[in-house]
Amino acid sequence: MKLAVLSRAPRSYSTQRLVAAASERGHDARILDTLRFAIDLSGDVPDLQYRGRQLDDFDAVLPRIGASITFFGLAVVRQFEQMDVYTPTPSNGIANSRDKLRSIQILSRHDVAIPATTFVRDRADVLPAIDRVGGAPVVIKLLEGTQGIGVILAPDTKIAEAVIETLQSTRQNVLIQRFVAESRGRDVRALVVGDRVVAAMRRQASGDEFRSNVHRGGSVEAIDLDPVYADTAVRAAQIMGLRVAGVDMLEGAEGPVVMEVNSSPGFEGIERATGLDIAGAITDYVAAQVAFPEIDVRQRLSVSAGYGVVELSINEGAALVAAGTTIGELREQDISVLTLNRNTTVIPNPQSDRVIEVDDRLLCFGNLEAMRGLVPERRRNRLRVQPLHDEPLLEERR
Repeated sequence: MKLAVLSRAPRSYSTQRLVAAASERGHDARILDTLRFAIDLSGDVPDLQYRGRQLDDFDAVLPRIGASITFFGLAVVRQFEQMDVYTPTPSNGIANSRDKLRSIQILSRHDVAIPATTFVRDRADVLPAIDRVGGAPVVIKLLEGTQGIGVILAPDTKIAEAVIETLQSTRQNVLIQRFVAESRGRDVRALVVGDRVVAAMRRQASGDEFRSNVHRGGSVEAIDLDPVYADTAVRAAQIMGLRVAGVDMLEGAEGPVVMEVNSSPGFEGIERATGLDIAGAITDYVAAQVAFPEIDVRQRLSVSAGYGVVELSINEGAALVAAGTTIGELREQDISVLTLNRNTTVIPNPQSDRVIEVDDRLLCFGNLEAMRGLVPERRRNRLRVQPLHDEPLLEERR
């Protein structure tokens, strides 16, 4: 396998370990500076130039893209994808995880436990937002902060309001989150590779510091991860579109609370804490998957007129349930069920005799007209609009 490691820090621990692990397994690994690429769109096929020359053929690419070059780095990874070069951290996954607000929005849609979070811009909305997440103390986060930078614990409402107002005056976007006090300045980092957690450690903040990042003096210890935490970490990574990721979780009173999914996790601390060969696990996974490059389903299906992908949420009283419909009966209607989500279990390519149940979620590909009648009516929320001055209260449906 010929492997490209995209990195602007060729001597960093993680980059060096990836190259060493690949070499030990007989692969040809090269470190390429992300900013030395030129995206070539002038020919008949997608191409890349590197240092002024046409790029050699690579089988796989491992992006190690820092936050400061996210925009250009994503463009380079997208071009590799257009060239059908495999990557376990595709561009959409990096984009999802790099934007803290976007990642929280995605995770909340899929029933992954996250801290109560709100995002506002108007000063008048700040105090109600703090109340919605449970009141002070609250955690205030810059959307683009890394390694604990831009994360502030505001002990009371007045301080929180002042901090948010100051940050917004400098055109900074901030999240307001509930402070999970029971975590007591510690969190869990799980390193996900493929569909399993290959290593886990607990990080403990130093002294009065509430941020447990190693870069802020936090200590680490290897742990045997509870299966519930492991399942949550894998689900979070895959929902974000990543096959290699570091998932940070707080130990909440009711179980794991996902704080962040990192698309370029460093593994110096976790390798030294656990003694495990994480770089080797990543290399082995990439070598096993290299024949299956990332596919943008929307691009591939755009030529299939009248066909598309739809997710069906089966509600109580749905005709499919009342009739005891099976997966096979949907296939007879030109509808293929790709995956079935039941509770926390994902069933790929479900068998024809499986009966559809209430609360199932079906990811289907098929004839759009046939699926149109199966899509439940969109739930309409009643919007209460606060009256302005002496205007009457308006209620409308949307």
